[in-house]
Amino acid sequence: MTLKLGLPKGSLQEATVRMFKKAGFNISISSRSYFPSIDDKEIEPFLLRSQEMARYVADGVLDCGITGQDWTIESGMDVVKACELVYGKQGLKPVRWVLAVPNDSKIKNIRDLKGKRIATELVNTTERYFKAKKVKVDVEFSWGATEAKVGAGLVDAIVELTETGSSLRANNLRIVDTICESITIIVANKDSWKDKWKREKMESIALLLKGALAAEEKVGLKMNVEKKNLDKVTSILPAMKKPTISQLSQEGWYAIETIVDEKIVRNIIPRLKQSGAQGIIEYPLNKVIA
Repeated sequence: MTLKLGLPKGSLQEATVRMFKKAGFNISISSRSYFPSIDDKEIEPFLLRSQEMARYVADGVLDCGITGQDWTIESGMDVVKACELVYGKQGLKPVRWVLAVPNDSKIKNIRDLKGKRIATELVNTTERYFKAKKVKVDVEFSWGATEAKVGAGLVDAIVELTETGSSLRANNLRIVDTICESITIIVANKDSWKDKWKREKMESIALLLKGALAAEEKVGLKMNVEKKNLDKVTSILPAMKKPTISQLSQEGWYAIETIVDEKIVRNIIPRLKQSGAQGIIEYPLNKVIA
C-alpha cells in the first residue's frame, strides 16, 4: 500500500523539500518532471500547484497534499485539515493576502474602492471580503503579474499574497487592509482519512514535519561546569523544561545539556563563559518532538 502525497509546486516547493529533509525524507525533483522521487517506498509523491491541491485531494486522485489554507478555502472543496504547518517561502510565520494600491493613489480605505476594479488570484475570498464590508467592487481574476497591473493603471487595486511586504514596496504599492492570513496545511481525502493505515502514515509524516519546524529556531547547548558554579550557570539557562545535568567521571564536575532559542544564544554564551561554564558546544537540531 502507498500514500499518494501532493507536494506544492511554486513558492512553497523549496521550503517543503527542505522541511521534509529535516524530517528525515529525501526528495528529488527533476526540473522536467511532476513525479518526484522519495526515499520511502510507502509514499508516492506528485508535484502540483497549491491552487489545485484541494481539488485533487477531494476527488480522491491524491490521499493528501500540502497546500495553503487560503487555497483550500478559496476552492470550497470538502477535505479534512489533517495538520497545520506554519511555514512559508521566507520564514516560519503566516502569510497575508493584502489589499494594495499605488503609493500616489487617492484611495485611503476600502470605502474609496466602491465601483473600482480589483485584480487577484484569490477571487472568491476577495468577493466575500467586500460583500461583508458592503462595498460593491468588480473583482477580476489575474493570471499573474498582478502587481504590474495596478502600476500600469489596468486596475485600481490588487489583492496579493505577501510575507514581508518587500515586493509590494519595490513596486511602489502600499497596503490598505489585510484580507486574510494563511498557513501551510496538510489536507486529506475524507475516505483516505478513515483508512487506518493511511491515516497513521499521514499522522507520522505530520509529526516529523512539525518536529522539524519546531527545531528551526532552536539550537542545542552542551557545556561542562564545576559544582561551585552550577547554580550560577543553570540560572542563566532557559530551557524547554529543565536542563539535563549529569555528573562527570571527574569528581566535582557536571555536564549540562539544554535546548534554547537560536535568537538568544549569542547573548547567553558569553554570560555562561563568565559564570564558569567550559567546553561550550552549540549544535543545530533536526527535530524537536514535544
